[in-house]
Amino acid sequence: MTAFLALALVAVASPLLAFDMGQSTRCVTIPNQMKVCKDVGYSEMRLPNFLGHSNLEGEVVPRSEDWRPLLQTGCHHQAQAFLCSIIAPVCLDTFIQPCRSLCVAVRDSCAPVLACQGHPWPEALDCDRFPAEEDMCLTPLAKFSHFIKDLPKPACQNCPSVEVAPPMKTVLNAFCHHDFAITAKLHRLRHATGEPEFQVEGRVEFIRQGPLLPYDTRHLLQEWLLINRGCASALVRPGRLQLYVLTGSVQPDGNIALIHLFPWHKKDASIALATRKWKHHRC
Repeated sequence: MTAFLALALVAVASPLLAFDMGQSTRCVTIPNQMKVCKDVGYSEMRLPNFLGHSNLEGEVVPRSEDWRPLLQTGCHHQAQAFLCSIIAPVCLDTFIQPCRSLCVAVRDSCAPVLACQGHPWPEALDCDRFPAEEDMCLTPLAKFSHFIKDLPKPACQNCPSVEVAPPMKTVLNAFCHHDFAITAKLHRLRHATGEPEFQVEGRVEFIRQGPLLPYDTRHLLQEWLLINRGCASALVRPGRLQLYVLTGSVQPDGNIALIHLFPWHKKDASIALATRKWKHHRC
């Protein structure tokens, strides 16, 4: 279990049904250090929140940050709004919970990310606990939803194969048989919590672009590393920056699948030759 998931699951251990809507609450400014909800669209929150947390510095802020890695995966475009409506509810004249439909939408997209780490959707976020009345709760945003669904997106998958110093023919076959081929510099760092942190450094270069979008591919690869943290730990060696050639395909559901990963060292003349020959190669 990764540290952030262990803490996050503890953070939602108090059932929402235990929250008393009639209890006395107070409004406080969302502090700068609560970065998960700082740019959510409002500046004041209610305490206690819907998890029963009333200590801003001792409970709310540190436990809210436990969700940051999950939000960074981009599992749903309204995951931040959903989570912050629970841990930092907006300060209005009435309590505004997330609608059941919003919970379902976020759960259906983000639960597979938790499952990829070996954990179920938290029981305290059971969607049946949220109101169904669309006019008294936070609803899903329909704007741009069709466009977002059409974009290639990362997902949990089996680890791609890794081949060190492959022959040129193997690399060219991978270029031919898969939808895209890219080069990227990946870095594995040690986070302060002890968990590995993965970064895509610099630009992602296309060998074969396929259905990928130039402005989105670096971010897409970063999210893939966060979702498939177990794979990333096995594939990306700790230490200095390493250049890789990655090939993959886009599945019918729009999810990308990385299939081959070739570490590209200076001595690997076969990879350099394959990338040069590719422009004139016939599959």
